[in-house]
Amino acid sequence: MTKTNLITGFLGSGKTTTILHLLAQKNPTEKWAVLVNEFGEVGIDGALLADSGALLKEIPGGCMCCVNGLPMQVGLNTLLRQGRPDRLLIEPTGLGHPRQILDLLTAPVYEPWIDLRATLCVLDPRQLLDERAVTNENFRDQLAAADIILANKGDRASEESERALQAWWQHYGGERQLVHAERGQIDARLLDRPRHNLVTLPASAAHPHGQGEKKGLAALSLPAHQRWRRSLNSGQGYQACGWIFDAGTVFDTIGLLEWARLAPVGRVKGVMRIAEGLVRINRQGEDLHIETQSVAPPDSRIELISSDEADWNALQSSLLKLRLTEIL
Repeated sequence: MTKTNLITGFLGSGKTTTILHLLAQKNPTEKWAVLVNEFGEVGIDGALLADSGALLKEIPGGCMCCVNGLPMQVGLNTLLRQGRPDRLLIEPTGLGHPRQILDLLTAPVYEPWIDLRATLCVLDPRQLLDERAVTNENFRDQLAAADIILANKGDRASEESERALQAWWQHYGGERQLVHAERGQIDARLLDRPRHNLVTLPASAAHPHGQGEKKGLAALSLPAHQRWRRSLNSGQGYQACGWIFDAGTVFDTIGLLEWARLAPVGRVKGVMRIAEGLVRINRQGEDLHIETQSVAPPDSRIELISSDEADWNALQSSLLKLRLTEIL
């Protein structure tokens, strides 16, 4: 049986960073797998996890619970039966509802395959101060379903967010465990805690996506000889726009970072080729985190998510102007 953990959390809470830290702690004799789902279609998380040493399956373009869970079932079956991992980490989109996923993981058909352990919910406590987040049913139910609440981004906390966390915990914490962390750095032994929170969640409301009929099991890719491509998705009051560029396109470093910092959206995430190699961009609200390394990725991918109307054409035009002379 495969030890399995569901790792939830709202947009920008730090799920992927947490998973990267967990993968770094795995026993080298074990085989781990990650089933990752994103709201957009360009597969940023897959690119971030590509060099982690784990088996990886992506479900882009919506949420795992849609279309009767078929994309998730196909991805899950592929990992379990072909990969046969010792541990499986499942990362749903920040806009995903946990009930259908947990129902599937505990279904009789998966009893011989899955040993479901603790569900972790990654929380940026500042989200408790955001009315749009606390009134979102997925945000509430992700927290309600968790066995362990990971209060992440402690380095970004304020007195106000700490008071909000303590007030929330006194009211909703119950017998669960609260773990404080910075940048997703937690002890991997938490994954072996048993699942004990058997709260019955309501079903999620229907939430069609703009390109819901296109959902598949692979992130967006480029056809031969196409230099770049854009993809749009929408649902649940959010919009996503992502771009993928071929390996021959590099970007001006300073201009790209300014573009990401100033884009009038709530979420920016990307893995981009620059003259120095690679830059990883992660912005939630006004928090911008960047990381560079010398080994460049096979292509560039960046995605923006907004809760308001955004002028994607204008953002695209300014992004395209940041391309440097293409590599020959």
